[in-house]
Amino acid sequence: MFQIRPAIPADAPAIFSLIQALAEYENLAHQVTGSIEQLHTHLFGEKPYIEAIVAIVNQQAIGFALYLHNYSTFLTKPGIYLEDLFVLPEYRAQGVGKALLTQLAQIAVERDCGRLEWSVLDWNESAIGFYQRMGATVLPDWRICRVTGDALLQMSAS
Repeated sequence: MFQIRPAIPADAPAIFSLIQALAEYENLAHQVTGSIEQLHTHLFGEKPYIEAIVAIVNQQAIGFALYLHNYSTFLTKPGIYLEDLFVLPEYRAQGVGKALLTQLAQIAVERDCGRLEWSVLDWNESAIGFYQRMGATVLPDWRICRVTGDALLQMSAS
């Protein structure tokens, strides 16, 4: 059995390890450039930017959901954006991902959020199917726009 709970400061190294495992799964390990210290500051520092819940088995984090608030101008309500949801492969198909997503939906309802949303890679058919079974709609007409690195610096100087 597993337990779902809010992340605590001592979880930062385990969450960072799970982030690295997620990046490996998505063949994006080369894009992980942050650190445990940065993650800890962003989760638990003076001005937290993100929140997380973790799935625990035998005092070990085996999955996590990392999220932040966004805002819907059309609904004039806050929302929750799920940045990442990940469960170690050996713990999949045991209800862990469902429990993490359910807990996050409960947080959204408790906070009177208008929506819960996230992105999914188009090749990740198992995740897409899972999300659809949980009641999510995969929006066909929206695309993510992203500016990072040098392009972000150039944009900021425009």
